Amino acid sequence: MTTRGSNGTDSDNSPTIFARSDDSNTQGELRGSDLARAALKAAQEAAGTNSRRKKTQRQAPHADSRKRRRWSGAGADNRDPQRFGQILGRIATDRGWSEQLANGEVFGRWTALVGAEIAEHAKPLALRDGELIVQASSTAWATQLRLLQRQLLAKIAKGVGPNVVKRLKVHGPAAPSWRYGPRHVSGRGPRDTYG
Repeated sequence: MTTRGSNGTDSDNSPTIFARSDDSNTQGELRGSDLARAALKAAQEAAGTNSRRKKTQRQAPHADSRKRRRWSGAGADNRDPQRFGQILGRIATDRGWSEQLANGEVFGRWTALVGAEIAEHAKPLALRDGELIVQASSTAWATQLRLLQRQLLAKIAKGVGPNVVKRLKVHGPAAPSWRYGPRHVSGRGPRDTYG
């Protein structure tokens, strides 16, 4: 219920705003949705935007509405399920892991790359800066691998790609090591006690 106060205003709890009407110069009383519209219009005018222009933009049809609504069809799409190998290959390329994967492929596919007979007598130890270090089972096999170096490099390049292995360094069989643990004393060691 609304009652009139002594100064001629309403005394209910709803806020009342007096605004200048566009049609006439008289002051009118606004309530509810009219009050919200007036506040919105005042805010838009203060911000410098024109509400009429926004309405015409909203009503205009979008020329690129077909681009926005993309539906997956029968053809291949990047949203379709993909093979695990393709995803891993893309991740490796994005993160710069391709070189390390190629290096690991040399060790993982050693038998398939060089053949079963050579792989039985030689094993790869390290690959750094394009140089593959291989240890042979005997000095005779070390000599043979040095002679077959060009053919081995061609086989490896064919299997894992060019410029992965540029040089081949062949070591003979390793002598037994007398060094145990992280610390040692320089000198002849236990060999001087053999009489």
